Amino acid sequence: MRKRRFLVGFLLGIMIVSCIVVFAQDKYFIPRKRMVEDKIAGYGIINTKIIKAFLRVPRQEFVLPEYKEQAYEDKHIPIGEDNNLCRPYIAALMTKLLDLHGDEKVMELGTGSGYHSAILSLLCKEVYTVDISETMKQAAEERLKKLGYDNVFCRLGEGTLGWPEEAPFDAIIVGFAADSIIPELVSQLKEGGKLIIPVGGETQQLKLVTKKDGEVVVKDVISVQFVPMMKSLETNAEAEEGYGQRN
Repeated sequence: MRKRRFLVGFLLGIMIVSCIVVFAQDKYFIPRKRMVEDKIAGYGIINTKIIKAFLRVPRQEFVLPEYKEQAYEDKHIPIGEDNNLCRPYIAALMTKLLDLHGDEKVMELGTGSGYHSAILSLLCKEVYTVDISETMKQAAEERLKKLGYDNVFCRLGEGTLGWPEEAPFDAIIVGFAADSIIPELVSQLKEGGKLIIPVGGETQQLKLVTKKDGEVVVKDVISVQFVPMMKSLETNAEAEEGYGQRN
């Protein structure tokens, strides 16, 4: 345990020194640094690329104005239309589970304010993000463009349908709780691709889905609490069937 704490402190020290000049005028850098130290690295996520991404993205720009001062607290933060930013550790864990190396094409379902889109954009080649709310999609698109995340592409649409015209994807991440694993999303994964999705109602499990040799392998990761999936009138009934657990 002592060795791990030393390693975490050492890695953070190197990255923080490299960032400190860039963020010298950013009053939110210290709370952002503390969030990364305590709630991401402190919980065992010490991937240097992930830590650097969370240090770089200004979380306060992705919440409602009245919540800016709370942006780095360890809780769900409102972003509008009854949506929230999830806790920092959960966002980092979901990112880690995708196992990104930098050249991937990633699809995100549930753009929200665009915060996780921004994180992913620093870790992969392209992010294709879909939201069912026109208001949320438009605001996120403008925000991401303003902040310079040029490899994020936004679309208005239903999460259960994905983005078939841009498939296949190396990884897919879902920011809402679905009733079950969505077949349309699995079909848009490349061979070897990973899908991370919260599944359930009042009780939810974060599931890691891997497409391996044409089959689907599902692993339960951790209990979570996400807002439920919004459905339009055109929801495909087949999306409710899902996949069962396979060990």
